[in-house]
Amino acid sequence: MGIIQKQAIKGTVFIFVGVLIGFATAGVVFPRILETRQIGLLSVMVSYSLIFAQLSSLGFISTTTRMFSYFRDEKAKHHGFLFIAIMVTTVGVLLMLLVFFLMKPYLVAKSLEKSPLLAEYINAIIPLIIVTVYFSILDHYFKVLYNAVIGIFLKEFLQRILILVAILLYFFQILSFHQFVIVYISCFAIPTLVIIIVLIQKGHFNLKPQLKFLSKDLVKTMVGMSLFGIIASATGVITFNIDRIMIDDILGLCSTGIYTTAFFYGTLVILPSRSLYKIASPIIADAWKENDTGKLKTIYFKSCLNQLVIGLFILIGIWANIDNIFKILPAEFEAGRYVILLIGLAYLFDMALGVNGSIIGNSKYYPVGALIMVFMVILIVITNLIFIPKYGIVGAAFASALSKFIVNLLRYLFVFWKFKMQPYNYKFIIAILIGFVSYMAGYFMPEMKHFVVDIFVRSLLITILFGGLILLFRVSDDINRLFADIINRVRGYL
Repeated sequence: MGIIQKQAIKGTVFIFVGVLIGFATAGVVFPRILETRQIGLLSVMVSYSLIFAQLSSLGFISTTTRMFSYFRDEKAKHHGFLFIAIMVTTVGVLLMLLVFFLMKPYLVAKSLEKSPLLAEYINAIIPLIIVTVYFSILDHYFKVLYNAVIGIFLKEFLQRILILVAILLYFFQILSFHQFVIVYISCFAIPTLVIIIVLIQKGHFNLKPQLKFLSKDLVKTMVGMSLFGIIASATGVITFNIDRIMIDDILGLCSTGIYTTAFFYGTLVILPSRSLYKIASPIIADAWKENDTGKLKTIYFKSCLNQLVIGLFILIGIWANIDNIFKILPAEFEAGRYVILLIGLAYLFDMALGVNGSIIGNSKYYPVGALIMVFMVILIVITNLIFIPKYGIVGAAFASALSKFIVNLLRYLFVFWKFKMQPYNYKFIIAILIGFVSYMAGYFMPEMKHFVVDIFVRSLLITILFGGLILLFRVSDDINRLFADIINRVRGYL
């Protein structure tokens, strides 16, 4: 079993458990405890912090993935790479904090009418920016050391546990809302502190500079990659968060809160792929360095097929249970019904296109990847401006889905044109047909009296039918091997 598969399995376990905790928190507890404007506040705060944090990295996150292989030498402490990463990030943080303070009067003024709560808590974004960017750079450093699991554990599991505890303390009136916001920010800070401690324990936290190792050509290459990295990484985060900021600006925090909750259900589709993207990216970078196109084609094919199967399964399960979902949520969240479908379809298409973004981003054509992301930001802003005023939060979801579809199609065509890589075959058609049959079985199943029982039985039916047919038709060799391995381990315990 290779590095990608081993860590992807471990990472997926943490993500799966984290999803359950996140589902309980964001999908059930938040809507029942917090007001929609309070949910909107937390969402917009995080969105702003993520955008500023990515800009604060000055593109060095992308540079870490692409260039670390030239520094890799455990005996030489990786030639002071972490020192460079921390110094660049610190300069970026100072610059972005200056930008934030210059923008602050505008942000407060525009929030006073529709989102006064955001104006009240605008300064809470500052610590979120700092802890987010340092966690991100250290997580990527761990990732290029072929250990993506620790970052996944801290972000997808530990942080969500902490947030769940915080909201329960607020529910039992141990915390006021103001205190809850402070604790909520602390939930983002703790993983950053823990990852530093783990790096120190493993002997990887070395801040001693080795500037003599840096040749002029190496520095020139790193600066060039960082410049494009600013575009690539920042645009990626902007496209994921700009819709919530624009909804707040056009419709206010209450609509943002409803959209955020519905958006969460839609993004359940893509959560399992997070570990794959984190783990696969440095492997792809090394493959390009070694000019191993065979490995690239294998990763590309498997990422497309396996992610399509997983994404289909999750989306079918969500949409077959859509009426049950709105029995869990308060009535005002019904407005987000088709947000869930559109966002789910957008991310299913994203998963079905695999790691094409990483293939472009780690190749000599990485500037093209950055330009495509710039195009996506422009596209998503324009489509949001068109569709939000007309269709509200559903318009924002449609704008995201349309933009993702166009950009992923461009990536696919570029990879096919330049690298002659085409991952699709008849197995993808079989997977889609199995998905359709499984959904129809879940859709036409008679409704149970209690929605919890209905969710369990409907989901079990879909799982048995979808999983059984995927295994029977051997759609994915990886999934069949994993299933056989699980069966053999179970037999070993009996």
